[in-house]
Amino acid sequence: MCAPDWLALREDADAAARSPELADRVRIHLGNGPVTVRDLGCGTGAMGRWLAPRLPGPQRWVLHDRDPVLLARAAAHPPAGPVTVQTTRADLTTVAAADLADTSLVTASALLDLLTADEVDALAAACVDAGCAALWTLSVAGRVEIDPPEPLDVELAAAFDAHQRRRVDGRRLLGPDAGAAATDAFTVRGAAVELRPSPWRLAARGSALVEEWLRGWIDAACAQSPALERHADAYLRRRLDTAAVGALRVEVGHVDVLALPAGAP
Repeated sequence: MCAPDWLALREDADAAARSPELADRVRIHLGNGPVTVRDLGCGTGAMGRWLAPRLPGPQRWVLHDRDPVLLARAAAHPPAGPVTVQTTRADLTTVAAADLADTSLVTASALLDLLTADEVDALAAACVDAGCAALWTLSVAGRVEIDPPEPLDVELAAAFDAHQRRRVDGRRLLGPDAGAAATDAFTVRGAAVELRPSPWRLAARGSALVEEWLRGWIDAACAQSPALERHADAYLRRRLDTAAVGALRVEVGHVDVLALPAGAP
């Protein structure tokens, strides 16, 4: 499945999972607007469609991504309300405090676990130095619960977590450690940090998202631990059969991180 289709498939689950309490805290912090929001790794713009209606207006959203196809789709489907949108094709790991000089809030969704500790630390430093708030949502938390359980769940989950922490082109990805890394990076610089769980809670009957997530979860686990491949096909068939009759429930742990400048209300 290509990236735009996967992002579209997960948009409703993401919206249901993100913490409305942290969004409320951001709204209070920003006051009556106008505000400028920079969305790092914006994908198809789902974060803006979820968050913009919860914030004061007018709003200017600057969407950052390396993928021109995703940027075009995000621009074609902007948030509702008094919002203007501009797109920037850029590597988000190079964002510095000077780039955030006019920014009220930096957002990101399902992104931090794909970064390294140094990259997250640099982004946190840029936000703190620029004096802007940050709301980074849906970082994987290393917790998957499937009902009914099977013994293989634990092995697959452990292999998947290891895959999330893999080394790619010399970069060690944070995976489930991303939430803690972001918290530490902001806290050490004096920001006020709040965390909230933001789990996907997925019911499976007729759910293309559950099927696609299962396939991706199993494939990543097998890529990390090839010994699991001999069990993978039968496991997937059992899970899909259970899903087809509406008897499968999946909860995938994520965490949302809010960082406000020191002394912010």
